[in-house]
Amino acid sequence: MVKICALASGSNGNCYYIGNEEEAVLVDIGLTNRQLTQRLSDAKLSLKKIKAVFITHEHTDHVKGMRIVCAKNTIKGYANQKTYDKTRPDYRSSKINIFNAGDTITVGNIKVHSFTKQHDAIDPVSFRIEIDRMNITVLTDLGVPCENVRTHLALSDAAFLESNYDLDILLAGNYPPFLKHRVSGNKGHLSNEQALRLVKELNGSPLKTIFLSHISEDNNRVGLALDSFKELKESHAIYGTSRYGSSKVVEL
Repeated sequence: MVKICALASGSNGNCYYIGNEEEAVLVDIGLTNRQLTQRLSDAKLSLKKIKAVFITHEHTDHVKGMRIVCAKNTIKGYANQKTYDKTRPDYRSSKINIFNAGDTITVGNIKVHSFTKQHDAIDPVSFRIEIDRMNITVLTDLGVPCENVRTHLALSDAAFLESNYDLDILLAGNYPPFLKHRVSGNKGHLSNEQALRLVKELNGSPLKTIFLSHISEDNNRVGLALDSFKELKESHAIYGTSRYGSSKVVEL
C-alpha cells in the first residue's frame, strides 16, 4: 500500500511524502528538521522510512532544510549540479548525490524519474515516483505545462498538481506589475484554470487522485481552488493542501 501526503505546500515551504510500508522518499525539503518531525508525527508517518529527498530547484521554500535534515537523519539528498551550485551554501548537504535531468534514480525498490520543466530557476526539474506499480508525480512551480509535464502526468495514478493562483484575484491584488507578470508568465506558476485544463486534456490516463498544491496565500484560496475542480468530483478524488500543516494521508 502506497501512502502520499503533502507535509507542506506553499511559498513558505514545500515537502511531499511518497512511501510504502518499508521505505519512502521526499520531494523537496522546505521545512526545518523540527517541522518535518512534527508534521510526520501529525500524519502518523515514520521518519525512519525516509531514504532520500529529491530537490526540484534552488528556491528557499524547496531547499532550506536540506543540510540539517540530511545531517540529522539517514536521508540522502539528490539534486542536479546547477541546482546544487545555485543553492545557498548554508542549505547545501554534504550527503548530496548529483543527477542529470532525465535520469531515473533507484532508491531501494523506488524508482524516481526526473524531467525538466519551465520555471524561473537555474535548472528546474520535477519527479515521477514509481512505487509498488503506482506512479505519483509532483508538479509544482510550473510556468506552462510543457510536453515533459504532460507525458509524466499522463502516466500518473496520483499527482501533487500546482493550482497556485486565481487570475482575477492576482490581477486585482496589490502585487506590483512585474510580480504579477512573473507569477502568471511562462516561467511562473499555474493558475486554477490552467491546472484544470491540463487534467481535462489527458486522454486515457490512470490519474484519479489529485492534491491541489502550492496554493497562494495572497492570490488564491483552498476552497476556491477546490471549487475550480468541482466538475471532476465524480471522476477524481481532489484534495487541498496547506502551507501550515500536513494534508490528508491518502492510501493508493
